[in-house]
Amino acid sequence: MKKADIGLIGLAVMGENLVMNMADKGFSVAVYNRTTERVTHFIETRAKGMAITGTYSLEELVEALEKPRKVMLMVKAGKPVDDFIDRLIPLLDPGDIIIDGGNSHFPDTIRRAAYVESHGLLYIGTGVSGGEEGALKGPSIMPGGSPAAWPSVKPIFQAIAAKTDGVPCCDWVGSDGAGHFVKMTHNGIEYGDMQIICEAYQIMKTYLGMTNEEMFEVFDEWNRGSLESYLIEITRDILGYRDEDGNAVVDLILDTAGQKGTGKWTSVAALDEGIPLTLINEAVFARCLSAIKEERVAASSILSGPAPVFDGDRAAFVRDIRDALYASKIISYAQGYALLRAAAETYGWSLDYGGIALLWRGGCIIRSVFLGKIKEAFDREPELANLLLDPFFQTEIDASQAGWRRVVAACATHGIPAPAFTSALSYFDGYRSARLPANLLQAQRDYFGAHTYERVDRERGEFFHTNWTGRGGDTVSNTYNA
Repeated sequence: MKKADIGLIGLAVMGENLVMNMADKGFSVAVYNRTTERVTHFIETRAKGMAITGTYSLEELVEALEKPRKVMLMVKAGKPVDDFIDRLIPLLDPGDIIIDGGNSHFPDTIRRAAYVESHGLLYIGTGVSGGEEGALKGPSIMPGGSPAAWPSVKPIFQAIAAKTDGVPCCDWVGSDGAGHFVKMTHNGIEYGDMQIICEAYQIMKTYLGMTNEEMFEVFDEWNRGSLESYLIEITRDILGYRDEDGNAVVDLILDTAGQKGTGKWTSVAALDEGIPLTLINEAVFARCLSAIKEERVAASSILSGPAPVFDGDRAAFVRDIRDALYASKIISYAQGYALLRAAAETYGWSLDYGGIALLWRGGCIIRSVFLGKIKEAFDREPELANLLLDPFFQTEIDASQAGWRRVVAACATHGIPAPAFTSALSYFDGYRSARLPANLLQAQRDYFGAHTYERVDRERGEFFHTNWTGRGGDTVSNTYNA
């Protein structure tokens, strides 16, 4: 009996759909699930007649695979991944490959890669984006880990990945945790994209008094221009959807947002790297604020603010909202790429920033025409420090800036929460400022903690302390950046 090209553990919706995708592309797959009844059901229903073999133990799964064996885990992140790794290692031979396709935290992937390699095996931690539909029809795949493993899995991964202009949205990202870090950053940017879209919706709804049908038309128009993207498209569709009773379903949904943690991981990574990821941070906090629904309802009857009353040219202000959305999107990606660059230096990864944009152009949740412009920016300047410094994005920000400022000002004046739009603009203004008030901050730190400071009239790296009160003496604190 011919052995399978790859094995997959975990037959939840993502796992099943990836298996179906692989089989559809001509690969044979052996499957295993901890609840073995699920294996039988899958084999007898969706997988019937396909080159998919059901197995009922890890030993049987490993025996069913062609060497070098490739075993892909599609299980819950965390301890279940470690448990399966420990169970698989004794069953595999040197050169065999363990693949984690879940949403694992990148430090775990760094640790696991070293652990698996210490046993003579190879390890891949790969981001898979696109949800259940992407898994079935073509996801974005972001593999990293043991470089020697890539040639064995490349034909499978690139065959099942989404294609943009015939190019697979899958390529090798880098060593150990690089793949999962890029996927984490993707998810953080996804948080940001969703939040700025929601802020545009909120402004149109509460300030301009637009109906769902009117907003449907706006998003439909936006999806035919530079904002064309999967998230703009589905927002349009959501606004146009009605149930069997004719009700707009979006209006019936409770305004409390969930999250699975990858946005928070992105924010924490940015804090660790010292990168001002302000827009994504605000997107994470906006979900946290939404979650305290009962407290907000109580506060709404106690706390007062201005009424959002609009008196002006509505069509013109919709164009301003479009500019605010577009400019904020540029800021979000600029910050996300700054984080990728910082992490690459910290962890010794050689990341292809333009290539990462290509990985995200199809299959994933943040797919958009916008990403092609990022690829072009890094083609022009591979060492680009910040997307805002690219000529194309400079021009786009300049064209959007006046409308963006009008929207942020209106939100502040009329009491409309727009944390992502506002923080994006503050970041832009801070980034373009040759001088910030951190000189005063350093003086404060030196005053109360003798933390020292640098001077504009001396060389960088030389630190000074002032005895501000005459009672502090000459002893200073250590100089460091946390």
